[in-house]
Amino acid sequence: MPDADQRAAAGLSVFFPAYNDSGTIASLVIAAVRTAQRLTPDYEVIVVDDGSADGTAAILDELARVYPQVRVVHHQTNRGYGGALRSGFETASRELVFYTDGDAQYDPTEMEALWRRLDDQVDLVNGYKISRSDPLHRIIIGRIYHHTVRLLFGLKVRDVDCDFRLMRRSIFQKVRLEKDSGVICLEMMKKIQDAGFRIAEVPVHHYHRAHGKSQFFNFGRLYRTAIDVMKLWIALVVRREHDQSAIATLPAPSPTPATKDRS
Repeated sequence: MPDADQRAAAGLSVFFPAYNDSGTIASLVIAAVRTAQRLTPDYEVIVVDDGSADGTAAILDELARVYPQVRVVHHQTNRGYGGALRSGFETASRELVFYTDGDAQYDPTEMEALWRRLDDQVDLVNGYKISRSDPLHRIIIGRIYHHTVRLLFGLKVRDVDCDFRLMRRSIFQKVRLEKDSGVICLEMMKKIQDAGFRIAEVPVHHYHRAHGKSQFFNFGRLYRTAIDVMKLWIALVVRREHDQSAIATLPAPSPTPATKDRS
């Protein structure tokens, strides 16, 4: 297992996807800065503002002015949760990448527990909720979703939709994310698992949403998510398109050097 000095030398990118999170994002960014600087001197904190209509953009620009380690990516229009995650991964520049949501249902200081769990035998540390702090209907829907996708996709992680993850950026040299919707988390974990990357799991706390409201739990969004999940199942389980894509991108073997005829 690498010691703290070895982990610190790797560098850390922390990022938050944010959409109308003006009530929570400032405290999260400050907590992330303070936590990251305890872990490594080489860090950055990125926030992807996904076309927010409230004061999120202005708050982020002020945070970036005050904290030189903070970077902001502004989407002029809302690209969806998947679009925000993809921007975050594309912007991250350090060897290790941590992300969680901008709505404060997770505590970014707990990234330290994931950091301590990462070693030479682990490529991704996945959080799992100790207890879900949501209204009863959301808990029921979440459990149905979780057990359904674990069965459909053959996933081994205990909490697919816990958006509290620390991973090696090198994963994305092999795994390409394509989804713009919330099913990107399912896409990501399925592709990472199938690519053979090593996953560890750490319990984390989940808190009540203090500001704003979920963009996911309405009938229209649930219906679209169900359609997206089935399309993803066909692509990744039935057709195994990601395996074919990986094979197609492998470099061609070098020709065997000709040997001289010594006769």
